[in-house]
Amino acid sequence: MKKAILAAIAAGLAAFAPVSVSAQVAAPAAPVVTEAPAATPAAAAPADDVAAPAAATDAAGGYTPMAPTKGKGMPTSFEEDAAKSLTFQDQYSDNGEYALWMHDVILMPVITVISLLVLGLLLYVVVRFNRRRNPVASKTTHNTLIEVVWTIVPVIILVIIAVPSITLLARQYETPPADAVTIKATGYQWYWGYTYPDHGDFEVVSNMLDEAAALKAGEPHQLAVDKRMVVPAGVPLRIQTTASDVIHAFAVPSLWFKMDAVPGRLNEKLLTIKEPGVYYGQCSELCGARHGYMPIVIEALPPAEFAAWVKEQGGSMPGEEAAAAAPAPAAEAAPEAAPAT
Repeated sequence: MKKAILAAIAAGLAAFAPVSVSAQVAAPAAPVVTEAPAATPAAAAPADDVAAPAAATDAAGGYTPMAPTKGKGMPTSFEEDAAKSLTFQDQYSDNGEYALWMHDVILMPVITVISLLVLGLLLYVVVRFNRRRNPVASKTTHNTLIEVVWTIVPVIILVIIAVPSITLLARQYETPPADAVTIKATGYQWYWGYTYPDHGDFEVVSNMLDEAAALKAGEPHQLAVDKRMVVPAGVPLRIQTTASDVIHAFAVPSLWFKMDAVPGRLNEKLLTIKEPGVYYGQCSELCGARHGYMPIVIEALPPAEFAAWVKEQGGSMPGEEAAAAAPAPAAEAAPEAAPAT
């Protein structure tokens, strides 16, 4: 009898004892058919613990700047690559590849041959027609054959060079197609702003990183920035330039692209970047005391990754707003129910 009374008292006290948080999480929740009851503070704590990893996953899945490739889209020193440091950077646009071909295949051989020929003629004249070997000066006034040769040969050389030169000049002034992605670069004293009018007209402001931050990011000093100009690779781009104060110049050597940014004027030019990557440039127009601290970084992404970056900036892809605003197609009318019998 005594044991039964003590057991009843213990059971009654247990009914009023506080339940632990772990017990609440482990206990299966009863199915709710109607409105759920308000959560107690003890029950809200585990929900926060569960939601935290999801937020971290979203942050981790966001945009991460692409790591640059050593020697690609950036200058190299003589110690790093002696061959590349003596010529143009490798090119990653169609116009750049054509210009590099013209330089390596036409200009360099022609200039080398002409320079060696002129040097040889000078040395020959010095040795053959000096005062010691010619005490009596020659009275020759002209030579018809030589004059014809040194007139016709340079004309032929210039005509040969003119064909690819004019071709390259014309290619650099091609009109961007109607579906080109428009990006407006605005020069400020002393930083750049990149506006995306086709994607919600948002602006990305780009400033140079200090030396410590650049080295930490693994990027070249005085070329790295905090916010890059992000573009899609393999897609025609309509690059527009202007300035808010003085004349700047938007130049990226590895893309063979340079265009002045003039206050009150909007210049535009076609650019197609052949492959994803990080490409460095600088303002190339003397614009004030901090002219040397206006680097340009273009990050070319695959189109799908570019679209994700645009949405992360709060923008939208062309056509999405119109598609969202379009009315949904009307559902087919359901057949009338048969009358009950």
